[in-house]
Amino acid sequence: MTASPTQEQFDVIVVGAGPAGSAAALLAARAGLKVLLLERGEYPGAKNVSGAVFYGSAILNELIPNWWEQAPVERYVCRRDISFMSPTTAVALDFRCAGAGYATAPYNGFTVLRPKFDRWLAAQAEAAGAFLLTSVVVDDVLRDNGRVVGVRVRREQGEIYGKVVIACDGVNSFLAKKAGLQREFHQHELSLGVKEVVGLDPAIIQDRFHLTGNDGIAFEYLGAITEDVHGGAFLYTNQDSLSLGVIGQISSLVERRKRPYELLEGFKAHPAVAPLVRGSKLREYSAHLIPESGWAMKPKLYTDGMMVAGDAAGFCLAAGLYLEGMNYAMQSGLAAAETAIQACQRGDFSARALAVYEKQLKQRNVLTDFRAYRHAPAFVNGARLQNLYPELIARSMENLFRVNGAPKQKILPLAYRMTRQLEIKPGQLLRDAYQVARSYLW
Repeated sequence: MTASPTQEQFDVIVVGAGPAGSAAALLAARAGLKVLLLERGEYPGAKNVSGAVFYGSAILNELIPNWWEQAPVERYVCRRDISFMSPTTAVALDFRCAGAGYATAPYNGFTVLRPKFDRWLAAQAEAAGAFLLTSVVVDDVLRDNGRVVGVRVRREQGEIYGKVVIACDGVNSFLAKKAGLQREFHQHELSLGVKEVVGLDPAIIQDRFHLTGNDGIAFEYLGAITEDVHGGAFLYTNQDSLSLGVIGQISSLVERRKRPYELLEGFKAHPAVAPLVRGSKLREYSAHLIPESGWAMKPKLYTDGMMVAGDAAGFCLAAGLYLEGMNYAMQSGLAAAETAIQACQRGDFSARALAVYEKQLKQRNVLTDFRAYRHAPAFVNGARLQNLYPELIARSMENLFRVNGAPKQKILPLAYRMTRQLEIKPGQLLRDAYQVARSYLW
């Protein structure tokens, strides 16, 4: 199948105007290529879950220098809390860095509302020369002698031709499946995140969270907060709202017969969380599938005429210490664009030519990070780390600090008694210690 003389042909067709797609379109357009950016929603970000932390300010600065002067940033994260929960208590690891403005402090992330941020980033691609087409459903890839040569969209004259297609269409990438690059995922490889954005007066946020200027906080929670479902929860501060939600492994939700929104209500009612959301008003409710198995679910990343990036490539690092996706999405979009630029310069769009994409992903530390932490997702999403050990930590600290007239307890005997009560066997502890070392230490 070849394009007729009357049909317009693009150098690059990018499907999906999230961080991966818009970054790819922006870089390719800057190189002088004819770029089409397709988006299913009414506008970029319309179908994205709102409220997120972007841990990748250096990446964005590479693409758009001094981005903080124009980007719709909510707050810069200068504090991260990881809390281990029992039904009534919480024990937190608290990391803080000083500073009161991007230019004066090395913040490790910033909060955004995705509809605002995605529209802004897509607008940068448009300003560079990319053509943005919204409200477009892509149904299939077009092939010519086995090579992907474009996409078929659900509208009149729906065949659009391009030398390279970059699929950035989300975790259940329809295009990646159509091109034979992505297999069907198992339920234990995917999680469902349900999220609310709740409005709160900026002055109350400043006072309640002890913030100054545009400083912000990212809270992450493990343990009884999701009951017996494998998952976790989060709460992020925005300018005049909070983003909060619960993430549950799909297989665990099905097995335990739990409804995500019920877990979310329980999360908001927990004694450690309820005071933080008191007086807030619901603005938005949304849900989103998250790829959480990392290296194990990585698809084939390229074929003749096509590459896969972002969530479509499974580039979400859910490794306990790290819960990052937007930064890897953007890095993979940039790597795909760099590969497409080289392919157009050489006039070679074969799989052999596009294999450079994997080299670019390694140079940008995407595949490097995912391979290094390839053992972490299975351990992190396991029942003991998700549900048992957080409760062990929280209950041990609860007993340690209890003042009731009884003799004071020392830490090791107390921990031993708690492991016995929770029926944690010594051999199990040793095996899990090995998994921790394999996942994070070497």
